[in-house]
Amino acid sequence: MNIELFIARKIASGGLVGKKLAGPVIKVAMLGIILGMVVMIVSLAVGFGFKGEIREKISGFASHIQIMSYDYNYSPETNPISIDSSLEQEVGQIEGVKYIQRFATKPGIVKANELIQGIVLKGVDQTYNWEFIQSIMVEGRLPVFTDSVRSDEVLISEDIASMLKLKVGDKIRMYFIQDKPLQRRLTITGIYNSHFPEYDKMFAFVDLRHIQKLNGWENHQISGYEVGVSDFRLMHAVNDEIYYLTSAKIEADGTMLRNRTIEQLQPQIFGWLDLLDTNVYVILILIILVASFNMISGLLILILERTNMIGILKALGSEDWSLRKVFVYLSGFIIGRGLLWGNIIGILVCIIQKYTRLIKLDPANYYLSTVPIYITPIDLLLLNIGVLAVTISMMLGPSYLVARILPVKAIRFN
Repeated sequence: MNIELFIARKIASGGLVGKKLAGPVIKVAMLGIILGMVVMIVSLAVGFGFKGEIREKISGFASHIQIMSYDYNYSPETNPISIDSSLEQEVGQIEGVKYIQRFATKPGIVKANELIQGIVLKGVDQTYNWEFIQSIMVEGRLPVFTDSVRSDEVLISEDIASMLKLKVGDKIRMYFIQDKPLQRRLTITGIYNSHFPEYDKMFAFVDLRHIQKLNGWENHQISGYEVGVSDFRLMHAVNDEIYYLTSAKIEADGTMLRNRTIEQLQPQIFGWLDLLDTNVYVILILIILVASFNMISGLLILILERTNMIGILKALGSEDWSLRKVFVYLSGFIIGRGLLWGNIIGILVCIIQKYTRLIKLDPANYYLSTVPIYITPIDLLLLNIGVLAVTISMMLGPSYLVARILPVKAIRFN
């Protein structure tokens, strides 16, 4: 029989006679663990969810990796590369690649209702992956592009529509300033809203052949390729594989290719997201420390309350480590129950927010309309293991006080 475990259970359940501090102390310590776990789970879920949503918005517009001409032109007025079917096939066969699609961009000025606004037309073809854009549509439908006839349909953002007082079905005129100024008349078929103004105020989607015509390109020329990966964590590995393919490609006119990840294209946004990770980790560390010190104070009170019992057990021949184990087991009971209820409440809060979207956000400040939630079972498991390991290890120090108690004085202690 494990006598230490037996005594710890009796103290935890209030089965030992004596002072009545054990019950309230255990409840307060357990409540501290529960609240700490709830806050940590919600903090992790919101932090991971926010980062995931922002990454999805960025990659939804520009994909995870771009393959373009090897130059230092960072403007929407790009230099062309030639369509390479063999490169498309090789990239598509890389493990982790979800899609590869062609695109071209052209900056211009849109005029409507006596108002003007500078935007960038993004030309795509019928193979474009509309999955993300479909998820953020607020009105109308996606434009339809075919192989046979160039389409005059355009998809704009709600921000642009609001600034220019436009709606679905309206016609707009686009003007392009170059050696020979050009204009295009387009019909709005749909309106989207990603709540990401850096993109919403910039991009409108049109037929790829419009951009080719405006730039004076041939049908086989494009701005580049966009590559999407099935898992964001695979992005850098896929990018390295693409680099080996593009570095060996040199076109007849000497044009070379380069590929860049979305992190390289938007370093300021991803730097901000990394800072959010730091904030989450700081919160976790602080809460674990607060919960641990709460447990330490509770354990010290329990040791003080059981001083007589410690003295009697020592007089009967119990060793110091055996008595320390009693209070380590007692701490384990408190922490274990706290973790159990903390997980239940924390996960329940996350589920409620995920499916009801009860807590709203201002999209103008946070890029999102509701508080996002994302956490995996692995994240929960690692969090629980970390909290359990830290708090139990911190209990070993206070339990050392048991060894300093002398039996004679402890038995007479009141």
